[in-house]
Amino acid sequence: MALSPRLDLRQTQTLVMTPQLQQAIKLLALSNLEIETFVGEALDANPLLEMGEVGREAGEETPPDVTEPDSATEFGGENALDVADHAIDPEAAPGDMAQGEAGDWSRADIGMAGGELPDLENRSAAGPTLADHLTEQVGAVARDSREALIAMRIIGELDEAGYLPTDLLQIAEELGVPLAEAERALETVQSLDPTGVGARTLAECLALQAKEADRYDPCMARLIDNLDLVVKGDIARLKRMCEVDDEDFTDMLAELRGYDPKPGLAFGGGTESAIVPDVLITPSAQGWDIRINEASLPRLVVNREYYLELKSGARDKASQSWLNEQLGEADWLIHALDQRQKTILKTAAEIVKRQEGFFREGVTAMRPLTLRDVAEKIEMHESTVSRVTSNKYLSCPRGTFELKYFFTSGVAAADGEGASSEAIKARIKALCDAEDPKKVLSDQKLADLLNGEGYDLARRTVAKYREAIGIGSSAQRRREKKLRAL
Repeated sequence: MALSPRLDLRQTQTLVMTPQLQQAIKLLALSNLEIETFVGEALDANPLLEMGEVGREAGEETPPDVTEPDSATEFGGENALDVADHAIDPEAAPGDMAQGEAGDWSRADIGMAGGELPDLENRSAAGPTLADHLTEQVGAVARDSREALIAMRIIGELDEAGYLPTDLLQIAEELGVPLAEAERALETVQSLDPTGVGARTLAECLALQAKEADRYDPCMARLIDNLDLVVKGDIARLKRMCEVDDEDFTDMLAELRGYDPKPGLAFGGGTESAIVPDVLITPSAQGWDIRINEASLPRLVVNREYYLELKSGARDKASQSWLNEQLGEADWLIHALDQRQKTILKTAAEIVKRQEGFFREGVTAMRPLTLRDVAEKIEMHESTVSRVTSNKYLSCPRGTFELKYFFTSGVAAADGEGASSEAIKARIKALCDAEDPKKVLSDQKLADLLNGEGYDLARRTVAKYREAIGIGSSAQRRREKKLRAL
């Protein structure tokens, strides 16, 4: 086989981005708090940047002798930040925020005395945290400084609901104290206000509150020890175990409902903060007024006078090069932040247009919506829309919602447009809340009712949506409603 040289021409296509453009794309996915941190670091690093009104830069002419670096404008245009996922670090496009809800200890609304729990903003206000509230009380009830120290350690281990998830033996070993001393310190913590903090289990939390109310007799103790039967609604077995009649059992159950299963939630959480919406939506005569929340806008300007002053004193090429580099980075950052706000506003406007029924009628009027639908309309890549909607919030008369909330799957509907999964969940909840306690709706009955309203749903689909919103089966709801009737 003979070998011979050969000349081939091959054409390849690659996407080349500057570090500045990569950083600009990453800015899309940052939340307000992360943007503030980023801007703060930029202010410390760049002497030409300063806080001020954005409007000061509008229409400002470049002073003489100022050379604008090309890097400040090489990524301009409406779709400058529109780049697919594979072009940059995948971490630049984070997924949906992890959302989880702490489940109640009972589906029967037992233990929710005091009404609704404080909302996020009220719990995150300037009020004291649970740890602060307990710390203020320790010194007055502790027997000595040694016990106060152990109690302080236990308080530091409490979760936001007021429970102690850490093993007491582990705390004693870490502090180098006998277990008996740790137990006495725990008793001290459990004697503090609110009653029930420091409990290791739900039963212990309720028992502490029953003792405080002087209702912890043998019958109540057996009832608290068998909360699983309370949740199941096994009334007959509970009455036999407690050895009480119907009237006494009703009183005991009413007393139990008056206790708070999560006493710590009445106080603020140190790590929680109120949400600052990125987009504000208000009704107007023309439809909807959509604008960026000015409170979330970083107000940065370039100090041109200081630049000219520094440039006049720069004698060598290295100093001039560094100064031009700082000017380019400052102009780039202001441009990137402005582009970010425009992209957020454009995306939010399309979401409002697609989900206008939600803003007018509520969740039942939501329609199925995907990232691709919005991306095609605003002529951007799907990954760009994903970055824009991550960690961004919208405030409207119905409340504050994450932008990703409006992207839901759907099912077929009689009108041919489909129905949002959130609308179906809301409708299922409404039907379950309004059902007759004597005629609890089965999954098949719910499916029949929804099909009659124009939703094309199977029984198993209804069951999936029902479980997703935390509604029990028909048998569970029947027992719960029976308990409420007592």
